[in-house]
Amino acid sequence: MKLNWMHWFNHKHKHLVVKFGVAILLMGLAFRLFLSTSNRFSPKLEAPFPEKTADSEQPIAVQFPQNEDHDEIPFPGKETQFPEKETHFPEKTVDSEPPISGLVPEDGDQDQIAPSNGKCDIFIGDWIPSTSGAAYNESCPTIENPQNCIRNGRPDTGYLYWKWKPRYCDIPKFDPGRFLEMMRNKSWALIGDSISRNHIQSLLCMLSTVEQAVQVYHDKDYRSRRWHFPSYNFSVAVVWSPYLVEAAIFEDFDGVASSEAELHLDKLDKKWVDEYHGWDYMVISTGKWFLKTAIYYEGNEVLGCHYCPKRNLTELGFDFSYRKALSFVMNFIVKSDYKGTIFFRTSTPDHFEGGEWNTGGNCNRTAPAKEGEVEVKEVNKILRNIELEEFQKAAAEASKHGVNLKLLDLFQLSLLRPDGHPGPYRKYHPFEQGKDAKLQTDCLHWCLPGPIESWNDILMEMIVNG
Repeated sequence: MKLNWMHWFNHKHKHLVVKFGVAILLMGLAFRLFLSTSNRFSPKLEAPFPEKTADSEQPIAVQFPQNEDHDEIPFPGKETQFPEKETHFPEKTVDSEPPISGLVPEDGDQDQIAPSNGKCDIFIGDWIPSTSGAAYNESCPTIENPQNCIRNGRPDTGYLYWKWKPRYCDIPKFDPGRFLEMMRNKSWALIGDSISRNHIQSLLCMLSTVEQAVQVYHDKDYRSRRWHFPSYNFSVAVVWSPYLVEAAIFEDFDGVASSEAELHLDKLDKKWVDEYHGWDYMVISTGKWFLKTAIYYEGNEVLGCHYCPKRNLTELGFDFSYRKALSFVMNFIVKSDYKGTIFFRTSTPDHFEGGEWNTGGNCNRTAPAKEGEVEVKEVNKILRNIELEEFQKAAAEASKHGVNLKLLDLFQLSLLRPDGHPGPYRKYHPFEQGKDAKLQTDCLHWCLPGPIESWNDILMEMIVNG
């Protein structure tokens, strides 16, 4: 065996000498070619957001008072303890890439590098001054009183004069006439909680500058409603489904709860599922309601709860239920053979400062923030992380099944608008009784008109160029 090995070595040695010389020549040519062309490569931006796989994390418990207002969604106070961990946001997949718009370099962007693939993320940008002002006025009949900041006496109007500007591209303002023409003989539904209701009011007000919608349906509490535009045979609906899964909610109209909510994490809410295939476009969202105290069911058996100290149940945390419910919803969507377009809207942050909604928190700012100036609360990081991870998994499956599922990621542009909320002006002229009046502020919903109109700018861009 040894002799045979040496014979093979000597035989190959001569060939190796020749091959080695040829290899040196080829390497020299390759090196010269690389030097002559390297200056033509443009740098490529990467956002390395590693996936989080910590399935064994401890449940996260948040305690809330139970006397919140009907339209208010409670948030944890400063005493809430979260695990000390780093939150990572996963990368968006190819299926969730934003629409492509024409690149428009800005004078102040010389120190930033535009994406080498020519694509522009319309969800990353800044708020820049705009002279156009409000897209409609406070007389729009679909504005509900708590969001009508101008009529309620908010003294400043500077928050109306800003425009969302993505980096390296631009998006046009929402064109209500063009939108209605595109939606002729079609239907929309916005499905979720009171933020979805806030959004549809904005959309209806913008469309009312062309034609006034006719309300054709409402439930007994006016939470789910539907409107029709006769000239275009276009209908738009808002469907009240704050959890998206089946839920028994024991709250009165003022939001006072007599018991924990009961969530069936393996059953979808029929209020939207029964009409699912009848809509051409849907915007689905959820989030903050999962922070409320609740008991969780699966297969009609109790799994545990989120903050139920008076019950002998396993504390699972809101993150457990949110991931489980969102995964169940996404699995239904990707396998549903749906032929329209579904937008999954990320949850949006509140801007309570100096406390929460029930502990004296306020939102008194009068101008947008710049990136890095507003801290992302831990609870919002957790919700967002779950949303992006579950969407990422669903997007890959949706493309296989031919389902048009898109990410409507409004978190960042909303985060930078602490000035856009009603604050104390959720009530009519709240300081008529004096500046020291005890008031509840709203730093979650949006003034109408206000920054939420940019959501419709982005939606139209995604429909036209997405």
